[in-house]
Amino acid sequence: MTVDGSYRGSSVVPPLRFLNFRRIPALSPGLVRQVIDPDRMRRAALLAAWMPILERLAVSRDEAGAAAMRAQAAGTSFVEELLASGCVPEVRLFQAIADELGVTFMAAVDPASILADEKRRLASLGLRRGLRMVRMHDAGGAGVHLVADPAIDLTRLRWHLARTPHLRASLRIAPPSALRAAVLARSSPRLLFDAQHRLHLHSPEFSARTVLSAWQGASAATCALVLLFSAWLAPFATMLAVHCVASVGFLACVALRFLAWTSAEPLRLRRLRPVDPARQPVYSVLVALYREKEIVPQLLAALGRLQWPRARLEIKLVCEADDDETLQALRAHRLPPGMELVLVPPGLPRTKPKALAYALPLCSGEFVTLYDAEDRPDPLQLVEAWQRFCEEPDDLACLQAPLVVTNGGAGALASMFSFEYAALFRGLLPWLAGRMLVLPLGGTSNHFRRAALDAVGGWDGYNVTEDAELGVRLARYGYRTGILSRPTYEDGPETLAVWLPQRIRWFKGWIQTWLVHMREPAALWRELGPASFLAMQIMALGMVLSALMHPLFAGSVLYALARLAWAGGIAGHEVAVAAIGLANIAVGYAAFIVLGLTTLTPAEKTRPLTFVALTPLYWLLLSAAAWAALWEIYRRPHHWSKTPHARPRAGAARRRP
Repeated sequence: MTVDGSYRGSSVVPPLRFLNFRRIPALSPGLVRQVIDPDRMRRAALLAAWMPILERLAVSRDEAGAAAMRAQAAGTSFVEELLASGCVPEVRLFQAIADELGVTFMAAVDPASILADEKRRLASLGLRRGLRMVRMHDAGGAGVHLVADPAIDLTRLRWHLARTPHLRASLRIAPPSALRAAVLARSSPRLLFDAQHRLHLHSPEFSARTVLSAWQGASAATCALVLLFSAWLAPFATMLAVHCVASVGFLACVALRFLAWTSAEPLRLRRLRPVDPARQPVYSVLVALYREKEIVPQLLAALGRLQWPRARLEIKLVCEADDDETLQALRAHRLPPGMELVLVPPGLPRTKPKALAYALPLCSGEFVTLYDAEDRPDPLQLVEAWQRFCEEPDDLACLQAPLVVTNGGAGALASMFSFEYAALFRGLLPWLAGRMLVLPLGGTSNHFRRAALDAVGGWDGYNVTEDAELGVRLARYGYRTGILSRPTYEDGPETLAVWLPQRIRWFKGWIQTWLVHMREPAALWRELGPASFLAMQIMALGMVLSALMHPLFAGSVLYALARLAWAGGIAGHEVAVAAIGLANIAVGYAAFIVLGLTTLTPAEKTRPLTFVALTPLYWLLLSAAAWAALWEIYRRPHHWSKTPHARPRAGAARRRP
């Protein structure tokens, strides 16, 4: 103690009575939490462990800190967030890890050297982090352990190597994508077999591999013979009977359109709630590509705009292995992290659903969606779908996003195509979904609960409109389908050479779908219920019959007019036939036009009379496609007519509602 009574220079703690507490600044609770924040301490320890590797890779402290914070917030790993940020390539990162630990690095893995059995390999392909460690043979035949873990724990691995240094000789480090590629190459034959035959082997009643059942074939042949015999014996009576029977299906479609018109409206976006990144699951996006080299830049840009945590978004670009042009176009771009190129080996049938069935086991997402090459989905579409799935019970298995055609001003055909899509996706499908009725899915922008998709058997590789068939199958299993508000924008066909093959394929697929699910009508009635059973008949069969019968109705009217002009009068039965045909055409056109105009925005409804004037010609084209589809069902039922997509022209007419 000094003369003045202080304890300066002494190590002895002064008695409390000598301390003036009024002069000590008070620490706020926020400052205390900041000083001893456990999350901050864990991040600091994590960065300290990784700093030698990060310095080796020239990753800044700010980038590393941001990745660590994202990992903590989203519940992912530091390595996953570091790779998702794009600040360091995967190969360089894992090579630096191997160098730091003093173990051998493998940039590529020989598929034949992997010792895991088929069951484990197939299971690992559907896991987000894959096969994290596996035993394998090295080049000399010795057994080694390969670590390819996207959530690698560097501190723990250092500790193990420090305790047992001899492990370095039998340990290998590889990028996770290298091990995944080797496992996929080893498992590809089994994946292809399952994609081709899984549904047919496990649920043959739902597979379109068999076009007609025995009783369906006999019934079709009997009806054709009876119709021909009746037409020979009593042509006008047969014509009148055909008109009456066809009118039932035709008017059913008209009634459905008028019912949908009562609640149809233009597109309105749903307000979304704030998102907690820690709750967002892995979302899988499938994109089937075939001969799409022109559209690749637009596709990659559209996928890059999707709003979802990059470490929990996996995008599978599914291509045929022999589609060299598309593969070269994709490899010319540096694909971002989380985007994987899936090569489907050659094999029949060469269809989009077979490619999707091949890629589905490679997805780890709790939710799965699919897009076409030309699609430009709303960036928040995944968020809306996920929030809807969280709000609804598990029986909501699928959500269909509306498809909006943006090149309606590119010509008469594109204009009518966009008009038809507006009526379907903003009028008819929302009406069906609102009443919990079965609805045919669109070929793109379907969002699925993965568990439900697996439960019903996935896509049928033999059905050329796999979307419509899957919608019916989901309903038969007791699942519901809903509608989203955030759309997917795409370009419609502008020429007849593009439009006609696509529409023939659609009609052919609807015929396939009806034949498949009507193999056991009593079971279909029991599983769907009366209302959905009737809706399925109208959507799958009624629309096809309407297109097939439209020329007959138009022909009867033209025949009556010609007879009236030539002979000055017509018989009573001719009047009856012509009246039925004219009535069907009038109400059919009216329902089609009214429903379509109701769903258009003011910006789209600039020339309503154009749609009215073009409807008769458009319906005749639909009829031609339906008759061609009927022929293709007989000649080549599983043939997939590819719809080509070209890069949009500079200055092409595009608009978004």
